[in-house]
Amino acid sequence: MGVVYHANYLSWFESGRTEMFRGLGFAYRSLEDLGVLLPVTAADLQFKSPARYDDLIAVYARLSVFSALRVVYEYEIRRLTEQEDDGPGNHSGSGMKLEPLDQPLSGELLVSGSTSHVWLNKDWKPVRLDRALPELYRAITGALREEGGAV
Repeated sequence: MGVVYHANYLSWFESGRTEMFRGLGFAYRSLEDLGVLLPVTAADLQFKSPARYDDLIAVYARLSVFSALRVVYEYEIRRLTEQEDDGPGNHSGSGMKLEPLDQPLSGELLVSGSTSHVWLNKDWKPVRLDRALPELYRAITGALREEGGAV
């Protein structure tokens, strides 16, 4: 049909989450190596307009709920024009630009949505992040405070 398959937006949401952790100084793989998992428990997507092949896509992500037990991310996926693309920078190598959701947003809104997650240990048992990985908990709460978010 000349448009991006709907399930791909979930992969783009994941890329936004992964880059957010990287921005805090934690590679997502290292979280798992340290014994903390963050599986998706719910996903919600609202489709406004389809992305088309070869579009330059921006993925905006932010934490809307954060606690030691669970998190909720909100996302927007937008199509950028060449004028809105600020050149080299935070591109994933596939025509995708990853940005935080707390800035003025450029581009045409294509999809908005959210994902809910729980912190688990390697045995898939709930774990408190502040106890299991306190350095990550402090990094997230510090970033939220800087941005004026609720902790």
